[in-house]
Amino acid sequence: MSALCPHDHAPVTTPLRSIQDDPFRPHLVRVTAPARMSGLAGVLISGLIRALNRWWGGWVIGDRWGVGDGDVGRVYPCDAFVEAPVLQVWRGVRVAVDAAALWPWVGQVRIAPYSYDWLDNRGRRSPRRLVGLAEPRVGEAFTMTGGRPQGRIVSVDAGRQLTGTIMGAYMSYVLVDEPDGATRLLLKVVMQGHRWAAPWLSAGDLVMARRQLLNWRRLAESAG
Repeated sequence: MSALCPHDHAPVTTPLRSIQDDPFRPHLVRVTAPARMSGLAGVLISGLIRALNRWWGGWVIGDRWGVGDGDVGRVYPCDAFVEAPVLQVWRGVRVAVDAAALWPWVGQVRIAPYSYDWLDNRGRRSPRRLVGLAEPRVGEAFTMTGGRPQGRIVSVDAGRQLTGTIMGAYMSYVLVDEPDGATRLLLKVVMQGHRWAAPWLSAGDLVMARRQLLNWRRLAESAG
């Protein structure tokens, strides 16, 4: 978290790359060197990137999991908070309950991360039942790790989307109705920073966000 004050920017759209035939296979992005590098650090980083490109054939796990072109092409609330992000990632799962049943689980990100608790919640178990939280509000803590508030909610459309910021990243959880009554739970994360770090951040987010979305799906479906 899957991590500042918002600014009023218009949504940013970027050129899209085609997704692989299997939308549940992580998309891949090429590792490239930073545009400006100097001194010993630049030489070392450039050398590392060249070595990785040779070792992995120029590819590392990248920016998409469980999403299609339609999911990637839509505008998310988090897009309004970051101009020219160096990191953009999209995640998604289909949940066999309606949005009204799924939304309370997404809202409980305010009290626990729902990913790998031993890693990002100091060993505390994320609640396996709904605790009756009030609707999210802009300005309140976005999540909690180990019982400590983290980040801030920056945008809410109750029952439809929750957007927060944590550790310099902005992320939107979006619920999309399916014709059969199921729900698509989508997550987009955007972030500024060093371009050379984006592949590493993307790979780390893939591991944590995938587990979070799957946990919410299991809990919502078992409760519904």
